[in-house]
Amino acid sequence: MVKNIKEAINQMELKIKALSVNESFVRATVSGFCLQLNPTIDELTDVKTAVSEAVTNSIVHAYPQGEVGDILIKANLYKDTIQIEILDFGVGISNLEEAKKPFYTTKPNQERSGMGFTVMESFMDTVEVSNNENGGLRVLLIKKFDLANNQKAKNMM
Repeated sequence: MVKNIKEAINQMELKIKALSVNESFVRATVSGFCLQLNPTIDELTDVKTAVSEAVTNSIVHAYPQGEVGDILIKANLYKDTIQIEILDFGVGISNLEEAKKPFYTTKPNQERSGMGFTVMESFMDTVEVSNNENGGLRVLLIKKFDLANNQKAKNMM
C-alpha cells in the first residue's frame, strides 16, 4: 500500500548516473537514511538488497545503447515504514509480467540470473513495477519495520 507523502516524517531524493560504481553508493545512502527508524540488521539488509537489485536493473537494462542516463531515487520515511521509489528514464519493459517471472533475462550472455524482481519481492513487503509515462521504469519498494520488537531487542542489550 502506497502511503500518503504528506504523512512522511522525512524525505530524500538522490539523482545518479546509471553507472555500476553508483550502486553501492545508493545502497549505503538509503540504508543510512533508514537508520532514523532504528531497524534491525536483518531489516536493514533486506532494504539494502532490494535497493541494490532495483538500481542494478536500471543500470544494466534501462540504457542498452551505451547511453549513460539518470536514475532518480526517492525515499520517504514514515513512523514505521520506508517507501523507496527508483525511477530510470530509459527504454522501459515491454512485457512487465514476463519480466517479473523468475529466471527471465534479456541478457543471458552476461550471466544475468533473471531473479531481480523475485529478490526484491522476497525482501520487501510491497514491490510495484510500472513503466513511466515518459519512458523508463518505476520500481516502488515498501518495507515496514517491526518497531516494537526492535525496541525490545535494544532494551535487552
